[in-house]
Amino acid sequence: MNFKGLIFILFSMVFASTAMAKNPVVIIKTTVGTLEAELYLDKSPKSVENFLSYVKDGTYNGTIFHRVIEDFIIQGGNYDIELNPRKRRAPVKNEADNGLKNVKGTLSMSRRIKKDSATNQFFINMKDNIVLNHVDKTDQGFGYAVFGKITKGNKYLEKINSVSTQRRGVFPKLPVKNVVIKSIVLKK
Repeated sequence: MNFKGLIFILFSMVFASTAMAKNPVVIIKTTVGTLEAELYLDKSPKSVENFLSYVKDGTYNGTIFHRVIEDFIIQGGNYDIELNPRKRRAPVKNEADNGLKNVKGTLSMSRRIKKDSATNQFFINMKDNIVLNHVDKTDQGFGYAVFGKITKGNKYLEKINSVSTQRRGVFPKLPVKNVVIKSIVLKK
């Protein structure tokens, strides 16, 4: 093999690995409109793999955004329109220390008090939420792992952000009219 042939093969391998390392994109169809989001596999691999496992098995299809706090967050991924929870897998390790910040339009893993308790629930930041960022290794200070960003459909996010909400049982900010996630699919 000559030198040019070797350079071509090496260039092809580098190009192919770069193309394969591209971050996945998902399409989120809701009753309000369609959103598109890039997932940061390069920075939040565990969170993205977890999220995509729920996407692939259809867990998110037919769930609602059950918590809408205007100009703060839009949360969903767990409850259907009857407010029945979906089956969850084991929690994932919190990746909030990955350098990504909870800024407007980013997707983050929702969790309980324990830092490594995120399962299927996620939220979309509706403003720069510095209070949700990683500050230290404690459960309280660890923060919420950003794993993606909305890249299309921001006008629909704004519509969801401004829906009327109500207190209903354990749901303090439940939309009066359901905002349903019809489907989340990996963009081909």
